[in-house]
Order: sequence, then C-alpha cells, then structure tokens
Amino acid sequence: MFARAVGRAVEELGPGPVRALARGIDRGADDTALRAASARPGFAEIVTGLRAAQRAEAVEDRLAAAYLSGVADGHERSAAGERVETVCSGPTRHAVPVRSTAAVLLGLIDGARHDLLLTTYSARPYAPVQDALRRAGARDVRIRVVVETLQGAGSALTDVQPAAAFRGIPGLQLWHWPVEHRPDGSARMHAKIVVGDAAVLLVSSTNLTRSGIEQNIESGILVHGGSTPRRAVEHIDGMIADGVLEPLRTEDR
Repeated sequence: MFARAVGRAVEELGPGPVRALARGIDRGADDTALRAASARPGFAEIVTGLRAAQRAEAVEDRLAAAYLSGVADGHERSAAGERVETVCSGPTRHAVPVRSTAAVLLGLIDGARHDLLLTTYSARPYAPVQDALRRAGARDVRIRVVVETLQGAGSALTDVQPAAAFRGIPGLQLWHWPVEHRPDGSARMHAKIVVGDAAVLLVSSTNLTRSGIEQNIESGILVHGGSTPRRAVEHIDGMIADGVLEPLRTEDR
C-alpha cells in the first residue's frame, strides 16, 4: 500500500515535489504543513493518501523519507534514457493504467527549468495551466507559445482569440503562422505539443482548454529523454528562423 502510494506520487508529481515531501517528513512536519509544501494541483490529495498508507503499514518517518528520496532518484535516472508513456483525457479505467493529460501537462510545465515550448490550435483560459505558467515565469523559464488565430482558422474558431488564454502571463512570447505564409486558405496551425527543456515532449490531440484537458476523450504520448524532444524544438526554431512563424502582437503586448 505504501509503496504503491509512493509510486503514484512520483508518477503524478515528478521527482522534485516528492523530494520536497521527503524532506518535510524527515524534518517531522505535520500533515497540514506537508500538504502545503507545493502548490501543484493534486499535491495535497496525494500527500493525504500517502500518509494514510504510511500509518497503515507503520512505516517510520525516517524510513518513509529515505524511501521517497530513493524512488525519486530512480525515477529521475530512468528518465535519462528515452521512455514513452500513454496519456489520456476523459473517462479512465483502472484496469488500464494511463496517465491523465492534466497531471502530465502541469507536471511538465512545473518541471521545466530553462525552456518551455507549447503549440495549440484552440486555447481558453484554464487556471491550472495559467498558474503553472506564471510559476515557470517566476523561475525565469523562457516560455514560447505558438497559437492559431481567428483569421487563420477561418470560421472554425470564433469569438475570442486563442492567444487571450495567455494574457497577463509575464514574459510569455506568442508566435503564429501568418495567413500570407500558408499554401492556401485551408491550411491550419493545428499542432498540439508541449516540450520542457528540450528533454520531455508531450504530443497530444488535446487543445489547451478545460474541455480538452479534463473532459474530452483525447490521447497522446509523453516522450522522456532521447533526441525526439530536442528535434521537436529544433523544428519550431527552424520555422521561426526562416520567418514561417512570426511574433504575435496582442493588445497587452
């Protein structure tokens, strides 16, 4: 039970927050302080379950902290080689273990230390993503987002520019594919990827909207390590260098 709870913690949160939890347990912090150790969505719930499992098996704090640290270190080492996972939104089945889009997306953003690249067709304000991007900006992470525009989408997108979902996030750079650079009027900026530090790549059918992240049936893959995440960044960088993609000017930029 405890080992399973630790495994869930490192898969859902990543090694950094798990190490922070281990340090708190080792210092003797109470459950209230431990649940408040990270602003990551779902962190408090995972801590509650883990602590309940720890008490059920009578695992001492010192041993629990050491086990958490060891699992976090092992998870980080295994990520050094290429590893691929399935990611899904919508209904879940416990018999088929796949990671949720929300957990993966927020974990990827929160785990970035230097660079974040996101591309999306549609976008709507979604507080967990906006908050995670603000935290990334506060860490001086370079954040670039490539979005579709109402003009580029024709009648397929209406009402509000997708870029508005990123309004008010300091330092975030917006890019787009100008219609004059497209082969014809039917071409769309339809890519949906997120890359952290050119080392972790999420490729998904999910747009950056609440319905896409939480409600729709969407699927994708998460690639850790190897050359694939770096190649994705290089492809976007190449289109920027060639002038295919251009900075997107909005009212607040």
